[in-house]
Amino acid sequence: MNFKGKKVLVVGAGRSGLAAVKKLLGFGSDVILTDKQNPENLEGVNELGLAESQLILGRVPEWKEIQAELIVLSPGVSPKLPFIQEGAAQGIPVWSEVELALRGNRAKKVGITGTNGKTTTTTLIGELVQRTGRPTVVAGNIGVALSGRVDELSEEGIIVAELSSFQLELIDQLRLNIAILLNITPDHLDRHGTVEKYLAAKARIFENQTAEDLAILNWDDSAVRALAPGLKARILFISPTNYLEDGICLKGEDIVYTEKGSITRILNRKELQIRGSHNLENVMASIGAAHEMGLSFSEIAEGLRQFKGVEHRQEIVGTFDGILFVNDSKGTNPDASEKALYAFNEQPIVLIAGGKNKGLDFHDFMKIVKDQVKSVVILGMAADEMEQAAKDVGVARIVRAGSFEEGVELAISEAAAGDVVLLSPACTSWDMFKSYEERGEFFKELVRRHYREPIS
Repeated sequence: MNFKGKKVLVVGAGRSGLAAVKKLLGFGSDVILTDKQNPENLEGVNELGLAESQLILGRVPEWKEIQAELIVLSPGVSPKLPFIQEGAAQGIPVWSEVELALRGNRAKKVGITGTNGKTTTTTLIGELVQRTGRPTVVAGNIGVALSGRVDELSEEGIIVAELSSFQLELIDQLRLNIAILLNITPDHLDRHGTVEKYLAAKARIFENQTAEDLAILNWDDSAVRALAPGLKARILFISPTNYLEDGICLKGEDIVYTEKGSITRILNRKELQIRGSHNLENVMASIGAAHEMGLSFSEIAEGLRQFKGVEHRQEIVGTFDGILFVNDSKGTNPDASEKALYAFNEQPIVLIAGGKNKGLDFHDFMKIVKDQVKSVVILGMAADEMEQAAKDVGVARIVRAGSFEEGVELAISEAAAGDVVLLSPACTSWDMFKSYEERGEFFKELVRRHYREPIS
């Protein structure tokens, strides 16, 4: 598509929307930006240089006042909004920002999706492929919009993109040289409606691949494994629990690559710095992608040994008065929080949970909480339903907090030396914070404010 002179509507004035506007202006497009938020609540809009006639802010527009030739959505914007639906019904293309960002880009592209583990895997792959010496950009759902970051990359460059279901459901021609689907558990049902529709959005990551490309699938997830027969790309399976004749798996405590009966040892799992058996999925997927990009297994092993994890995902804040504080603010659904509980289950856990629910049921999660935690501090918009689920399954110690600050103080009072205070909310942050990053940073600040100096 030639964007010069085309009228393009960008919906959403967050990071992705602003990046999309800048990219389109660079193409010479006639851009209209809309956001339901009032201008005073939006940062960066004034710096775009758009005329007043190009801004529709503080309200939801009608299609008749726009009549654009292309609609580009930020990830948080529902495509079910009436004006978007009306445009789509008239045959107007509706794209996610990542489709715009990567349209026509010649760099090698690695895309990572799944309910959990995306950010860790994306970050790890980014660190590994940088060892090739090729220009590398790590962006996408990881917090950095792809638009504006990838334009200077040639065919020698590498793009490592974390892709959410919101971004993938509106791609068009996006083709990924390496596409990874880590796992599927119920999430974002308030947007997608059913798990099946959620999976279908995730599975679009493979849609435009060819036989020249690589698809990396988690053998242990039956829904993911079932996609394999319908894919055009070469397939590499990973499994932390099953031995594979062809793939990446465990042999004893060793992570190995197997192919037609031959076995190549990569490293022992105990050499990894990141905790939890779930991280083996992330590591194995990263090995497959890095090897496809030309790194030897010895180079990959060296990088894996040095990797310490990502911020806000089981991040060690510090030990204060003998209590270990862990920031897992990125645990925005029950499955992610369950993994954090299991990662630290060798010590008594005081869990801080709650926030804004995404249409998910908490009963199965609370069964894990009942078995794994000493006490649970519940807060946020989902507190009532979370507390009821906890009572229904018999969680022994439930503490309600009226604010996030109170929740952290209550958790500290519940804990003793040798315990873990774990922030892993199983909910989004959007009732109290702009992002899980902001929530995690505030948690760390509150912990450090409570203690003047760490004891160890």
